Amino acid sequence: NQKRRISIGADLAPGVVTSEAMAEVNALPVLQDLPPGVEQVPFGATEWQAEMLVNFVFAVITGIFLVFAVLVLLYKRFVPPFVNMGSLLLAPLGGAIALHITGHVLSLPVFIGLLMLLGIVAKNSILLIDFAIEEIGKGVPKDEAIIDAGHKRAQPIVMTTVAMVAGMMPIALSLTGDGSFRAPMGIVVIGGLILSTVLTLVIVPAGFSLADSLERWLAPKF
Repeated sequence: NQKRRISIGADLAPGVVTSEAMAEVNALPVLQDLPPGVEQVPFGATEWQAEMLVNFVFAVITGIFLVFAVLVLLYKRFVPPFVNMGSLLLAPLGGAIALHITGHVLSLPVFIGLLMLLGIVAKNSILLIDFAIEEIGKGVPKDEAIIDAGHKRAQPIVMTTVAMVAGMMPIALSLTGDGSFRAPMGIVVIGGLILSTVLTLVIVPAGFSLADSLERWLAPKF
């Protein structure tokens, strides 16, 4: 931007990640009190990572809105899709726990894995709620329809999880060559899938029951 620039670069010490190093750098007194007209501007890999985070957040938000719109059209109801959207929070939770246990940090493969997780977790909750809505439409009592959906949809949900976890195992364990770059993606997918599958079969049916009752209470008022 036609400004004078001084670029300073350095290699990271073994075991130190960029976020930790930058926190130390930004805490230096000289950077806390920069002279007038002088500013610290990220460039190179640092600038690219910042842009990547912005694009990732935009992709997630856009994807969630698109899924919500499709679910409203599919269910022909407005409140149950919020239960599906709430189940998406289970994916990052399991992935974060897995990363913490294995000692990995946030990186590009982790974000790719999170995008994959959001799609799979949404699919699992859709299987449950769609079946329950169909049963309720046939005149089956709500509680019975929810329990039946859990019984009949548990098998395909668990089968999908087992297949995906098995496929990610070689990546997470880095069985071929140097897989240090790809390993975090496999770890976050495996952790997110296991936790979300267990909680989806418990939280989503309960959430749908509450959402259905809320919708029946709100419908006459609108």
